[in-house]
Formats: sequence, C-alpha cells, structure tokens
Amino acid sequence: MAEEKPISSTTKRSYWRWSKTDFFPETSFQTLSSYKTALSQTCPRLSDRLLARSSSTDELVTLQKVSENPMQKCLTWWDLIWLSFGSVVGSGIFVITGQEAHSNAGPAIVLSYAISGLSALLSVFCYTEFAAEIPVAGGSFSYLRVELGDFVAFIAAGNILLEALVGAAGLGRSWSSYFASMIKNDSDFLRIKVDSLPVGFNLLDPLAVVVLLVANGIAMSGTKRTSWLNWIASLVSGAVIVFVIVFGFIHAKTSNLEPFFPYGVEGVFRAAAVVYWSYTGFDMVANMAEETKKPSRDIPIGLVGSMSGITVVYCLMALALTMMVKYTEIDVNAAYSVVFEQIGMNWAKYLVSICALKGMTTSLLVGSLGQARYTTQIARAHMIPPFFALIHPKTGTPVYATLLVTLISAIVALFSSLDVLSSVLSFSTLFIFMLIAVALLVRRYYVKDVTPKNDLVKFLMCLFITIGSSIGVSALWNSNERGWLGYAAAGLLWFFGTLGMAFLSKQRVPKVWGVPLVPWLPSLSIVMNLFLIGSLGLTAILRFIICSAVMIVYYLLVGLHATYDVAHQNELSA
Repeated sequence: MAEEKPISSTTKRSYWRWSKTDFFPETSFQTLSSYKTALSQTCPRLSDRLLARSSSTDELVTLQKVSENPMQKCLTWWDLIWLSFGSVVGSGIFVITGQEAHSNAGPAIVLSYAISGLSALLSVFCYTEFAAEIPVAGGSFSYLRVELGDFVAFIAAGNILLEALVGAAGLGRSWSSYFASMIKNDSDFLRIKVDSLPVGFNLLDPLAVVVLLVANGIAMSGTKRTSWLNWIASLVSGAVIVFVIVFGFIHAKTSNLEPFFPYGVEGVFRAAAVVYWSYTGFDMVANMAEETKKPSRDIPIGLVGSMSGITVVYCLMALALTMMVKYTEIDVNAAYSVVFEQIGMNWAKYLVSICALKGMTTSLLVGSLGQARYTTQIARAHMIPPFFALIHPKTGTPVYATLLVTLISAIVALFSSLDVLSSVLSFSTLFIFMLIAVALLVRRYYVKDVTPKNDLVKFLMCLFITIGSSIGVSALWNSNERGWLGYAAAGLLWFFGTLGMAFLSKQRVPKVWGVPLVPWLPSLSIVMNLFLIGSLGLTAILRFIICSAVMIVYYLLVGLHATYDVAHQNELSA
C-alpha cells in the first residue's frame, strides 16, 4: 500500500499543465550550469548508453508509470482485425498505385505489389513474435530498445516519428486530391500555387490540414470510439474494393497489358520500394497491444491473417487498374476515380472517390492511434520530453502525443507534394522493418550473461556476413551490373552466413508465438528490405542521411543526457 500513495498523489495533478519540469525533469536540464556539465560529459555518457539495453519489465511496467494514468484495455481480436484492415487498406493502394504504374512499372505494377507483399509478410512474422511477448505501446521502438540498445532504438524512434509525420501528411494530401477530383477533373483544384516556392513544395493544401485535425481529434476522444468508427467505415471500403475488382475485370482489355515491362525489371523494383507504403500500417496493430485484452492470442491472428489477405487484394486491384486503361493514361493523383470516368462510367467515379476517401479516413484514424502511442513510449523513455507521455485520465488516450504528431504533420501536408513524401516514408519504413528482423535474430541467439562468448562471436560474424551480402546485392543492382557472377557471390555469402546461424544453438525459445524457420525467414526479410531500400534511389537515401544526421545532433544535445539521467536514477532507486 505504501507504493500506491505517490501514484495517487501524482494522478491528482491537473492534466493540463506545461511547466519546464514537465518537459525537462532530468537533473541535466535543471540549470544552465548543470546542462554545461552534462555536455562536457558527452563522450563518457555516450559510451555508457550506446549499447545499453532495456528489459521487457522496464518497457511493460517501469516506463508506464511516467504516463501517470493507464491506457484502457478495451480492444478484442475483432477490433484488431478491423483496425489492421482500416489502417493498411487505403493508406497506399488508392494513393500511389497510379503514380507508380504510370511512371515506373506499367502493367507490371502487380508484380511490384507481390514483391512488397512478400517482404511485408516476412516483417509481419517478426513483429508478431515481439508483440505477443512484449505487448506495449512502443511497438518497434520498444523491441529495438530491448534487443539492440538505446542508440539504435533512438535512430529507429526518429525514423518512426518521421514515418508518422510523413505518412499522415501524405494521406492528408491524397484525401484532398480525391475530393478535388470529385468536384472537377483536376486533383490540384483546391490547392493554392505559390510560384516563389520550389517545385514539390509550391502547392499549398489547406484542406489536407483540416482533414488531419478532424481525424486526430476523433482519435483523441477515445480508442474504443475510434475503433467503432473504423469498423463502420471499413465495411464501406471493403465494398468499394469488391466493386473495383469486379467491374475492373468486366471492363478489362488484355491489350492494355502490353508492353508488360515498359520500364524494365528495374522499374518493377523501383515501384516495389515505393508501393511498400501501401502495406504500412500493420505495425499499428502491434502498437495497440497495451490496450488489447489478450494480446498474446489476438495480435498474431490480426497481423498474419489480415496481411495475407490484403496482399492478394492489392495484386487484384493493381491488375484491374492497368487492364482498364493504358498505363500512360492513368491519373497519378486519383487513379481509381478518374479511370472509371475514362471508360465512360462517370457515376462510378464518384462512388470510387467517396469510398477511397473513407478508406484513407480510416487509415488516418488508425494511424493517429498508433503514431501517438509510438510517441508516448518514446516520451516514456525520455528520448523526447516526458510531457508527451501523459495519458488523459478520462479518455485514456495520449492527448499531448497526438497533438504533437498532428500539428507537425499538418505543416508538412500544407507544403509537400505526394512524390516527395512517399519516397521518404518508404525508406524509413523499410529501414525499421530491417532492424526488427535483425533484432529478432539477436533475441533468439543472444541472452546477456547466458550466451557463451564464442557463440556470440560466431553469431555476430554470421550476422555481419548476412547484412553485408544483402547490401552487396542492392549495390550491384543499383550499379546496373547485370552479370551473374557478382550476384552469385553475394548470394552464396548470404546463404552461408544464414546457414552458419542455423548451426548455432538458440538461446531463447518463444513463450507464446514464434517465427517459423529461424534464421531463414528473418534473414530473407533483411535482404529484401535492404534491396528495396537500394531501389529507392540516391535522392531518398540522401534525404534519409540528412534526417538521421539531424536526429543524431538532437540525441547528443538532449536525448543522450535525459536517458542517462533516468537510467542512473533508476539504478540508484533499485
């Protein structure tokens, strides 16, 4: 009972507060002098935190106290299935299929979706094992913090936030494009052109801002209410998908599939890397684990089952689109609504646009839930101010975290075009999924103070060979090298690196649900994600490097010292 008193007194504090102590309670930020002292100790502190790992107990129990109030356990397997459907379907298929079919893959866009779907399904397997054993709001951030350490988790956290901001902004602008196409055959009709701004940032989109504010406002009002609204809207999205597929094949012309590879095999993989955006959102289900009544049972069902079906549906929708109209005539902003107008079904154009809007709306709703919970766990770890970890006592939702993501994504959506946003998002997503596969291998083969040193060295050698050979395959492809010798050498290195891990003893057995065929499936996920990353091109890589550099500067100036103070304070209290 003695431990309950400070919690009780804490919860009596007003939720609506914003003092300096709420943002920076750590000792390093109390005064200017203490901050200067902390900066002078950057190198030893970095050495201390670089490979420091969290634990499942810390993520599940200790960090949740920072939020002062608990999230409400109100979700069942039924909710998770529909949340998965609502989050994934609509977030990309209605948004970038037309763009990539028109400019990169042509009719072979169906193969791009199949490749990305396989890669996504491999990542789903990895996510599911973690989500079943560490059911916490932090999702991939928490998984990486437990297995790969503080610094890697921070880089992931920065990319998670980047993914959240860019994904929401992209959906907001796509919502605006579809709505505009219903009024006039011009997806930029409701945007304001500013000639003084650079191309890609010169079409201001105030409607996208309004849509983001409304969707996030609903998400803040309550998880169960958002889940219920998502279920209703997802039923409508399902109906339009059936409509698109059936009527698409009725009006299909096989002649539109010629040439099938207008941009070559390279175009298929370039498109696959971008359309991966269409599969993002499944990690939002893992993110809802803290609010799920039976996460160990419900999350595997929701993730694996829903993603398998979604992959098939996406391939059918992409094939229907490219068979209805020549790929050169596909509208890059609102493909599915405009294509029905092009074949003479004007009434269907409005039906598809309305349902596409509902699909994107559910993606925004579920995305708002998941993104805020990522941000909450990152704030619980003090990598950003813990003020954003506070849970509202009545709604049981992270209001401040939701507001943070909403306001920044609204600013990004106001200025940035869809093609700029999609390449940044895909890189961040693929990078995180690759790290999750690495973390799963670490989880299976390394347990601190248990794994023999010789086994650890062997495992690290095999892991580095696997990752290095995967990077080699991607580099060869992007150098336009098409001879078989280089690929054969890299492929053999990948095979023997993975085979070496297969001969090592596993140090941990999953308690609830485990990925089959370890290390082969996680290793395959690594090579596919790295290959797709390479296919995005130099511009996306440079954007990622610049964003990561900014994140590292922030970490050295703020995040490092905050997490160092918290870690050593916890050690003293223990």
